Amino acid sequence: MQYSSESLAGQTVLVTGASGFIGEHLCARLHSTGAEVHGISRSEQPDSNALRWWQGDGANLADMQRILTALKPDVIFHLASYVSGDRSLKAVLPTLHSNLISTVNLLTIVADQGCRRLVLAGSLEEPELGELPIASSPYAAAKWSASVYARMFHQLYQVPVVGARLFMVYGPAQKDLNKLIPYVTLSLLRGEAPKLSSGQRPVDWIYVGDVVDGLMAAAQTSSIDGENFDLGSSTLTPISTIVHHLNQLIDPSIKPLFGALSDRPMEQVRIANITSASDRLGWHPQTSLEDGLAQTVAWYAAHRN
Repeated sequence: MQYSSESLAGQTVLVTGASGFIGEHLCARLHSTGAEVHGISRSEQPDSNALRWWQGDGANLADMQRILTALKPDVIFHLASYVSGDRSLKAVLPTLHSNLISTVNLLTIVADQGCRRLVLAGSLEEPELGELPIASSPYAAAKWSASVYARMFHQLYQVPVVGARLFMVYGPAQKDLNKLIPYVTLSLLRGEAPKLSSGQRPVDWIYVGDVVDGLMAAAQTSSIDGENFDLGSSTLTPISTIVHHLNQLIDPSIKPLFGALSDRPMEQVRIANITSASDRLGWHPQTSLEDGLAQTVAWYAAHRN
């Protein structure tokens, strides 16, 4: 890495989405470096030695102004998101408010009040620059629009925003048990055959610890304001291969039920281009898929009810 992990020691760091899968891993890392870590939650949360909570809604501008004015963070990680691949109409407004409105609120306040670095988490679902920008889901549309706003805020108002486009993140303690890896892992641990789609979609999978490394680098590397980086493995692995690995790790006698579910329409196949992250951040993934899956299975085996 081209940055110093000590550079956040003593800094005030705000993490939106601190209670989420990636947020919890990031907050633990930040605390270990000596940062003063703060999170935002809609509901009241008890403080800990590692994290102070503020109550508020990212989609409410007054809430965010109150928190940022009082806190004056040096660095902000914006991870809060309504994550859903749902293509139905009911997903439109939740993704708009949680993913786009919250981002524009934050960008607006930072443009007025300032901070040293704002790291904005993007998604592999966003259309590539240069692609015909047809989003594949309400989630993808909101995340892509948020990235467009971030680029505008940097160009017009010099907001020190850096984009981190996250690919398919997996690892221990993933909370959404409907996601492929926790769902398949827990099904197999219970001795049940997981019900799956065709399994043919190839995906760029990236271990959560590597993503945290990339987010830390994006927050600390100098002279990268306005830039965007892919955080992925730069390798495509089909869903069926992931399921096979999990099957072998847990119980090869169980036969997963491929084809029991329909494939979702307009699923995106994108591979991370990590050249810029390597050249500018000194970042590249450290955890192999085999090691990452083994660590993930071990965690769920130890923590399942």
